[in-house]
Amino acid sequence: MRAVVLREPGPVEHLELTELPLPEVKPGWVRIAVKAFGLNRSELHTRLGLAEGVTFPRVPGIEAVGIVDAGGGFPPGQQVATMMGGMGRTFDGGYAEYTLVPANQVIPFRSDLPWAVIGQVPETLQTAYGSLTTGLDLREGQTLLIRGGTSALGFATATLAKDLGATVFATTRQKDRLDTLAGHGVDHPLLDDGTVAEQVRKIVPEGVDAALELVGTPTLPDTLNATRVHGTVCFAGMLSNQWTISNFYPIGYLPAGVRLTAYGGEADDLPAPVLQRHLDRIADGEASLGPVKVYSMAEIRQAHDDLEHNRTAGKLVVLTGRAEGAAP
Repeated sequence: MRAVVLREPGPVEHLELTELPLPEVKPGWVRIAVKAFGLNRSELHTRLGLAEGVTFPRVPGIEAVGIVDAGGGFPPGQQVATMMGGMGRTFDGGYAEYTLVPANQVIPFRSDLPWAVIGQVPETLQTAYGSLTTGLDLREGQTLLIRGGTSALGFATATLAKDLGATVFATTRQKDRLDTLAGHGVDHPLLDDGTVAEQVRKIVPEGVDAALELVGTPTLPDTLNATRVHGTVCFAGMLSNQWTISNFYPIGYLPAGVRLTAYGGEADDLPAPVLQRHLDRIADGEASLGPVKVYSMAEIRQAHDDLEHNRTAGKLVVLTGRAEGAAP
């Protein structure tokens, strides 16, 4: 099979498209014929040497979608998604034509959507869904601020928040993407000029009810200051590649009465009915998780370079090119 191998951290040139033996099925594991995989900041952190617990050489990739090839009690040909659980870190991940994963992190679904569309959904939806439910407990009628609104996760969160009946604020650092946010249903697109809290409080003087921090620790103080007393900020992303706070003194750092939580989930945090419902809604034209840019496996270095330098809005998805059993 073809696979992308990272033998050691470094520049995009360290991503090598090569041939590897087909992974052998073992008890309790499922071999998946991968049709598409999404790119995530986690894999960028792995390539840059910023991720902990990764062993090399390694096939990266914390998610993939495709069909069951063998193992795990699933019928061959069953469409499935898989993510997390050590993929691309402690065992080989989704950047390959086949991947072998534990059965408990395989989520079945049925869809006629193109694999390029399906490939943008699993990990993004899991994090958006978990952030809004577990991280923020967002309710109908509340206001939500999304920092990093034109990321794949930002678009997905906006979709789910609007479904819940929330009023959505979302930021971008690029002025030409404000219309993209508005077109996606964001009520208040904001240009991130470092004073987002000030902009938010001109619209809602008391601050938003909830905020999702996807940029990282550089913008977290501004996000906290945009949130009302007894409101909640959930830290769930690190677009800036910065996720630690030096000399953290809670009383001096946190505005009085503002709550700070975090979210990071696994495959079992995305129930199969939730995944199926959102795939169906996308197919019916009722929902969108935002823009998607598609690459071939041969373009993996370009895809990673675009991810690293934030050249595209939305999700980056790689198609493996495996035709058999592909969705229409």
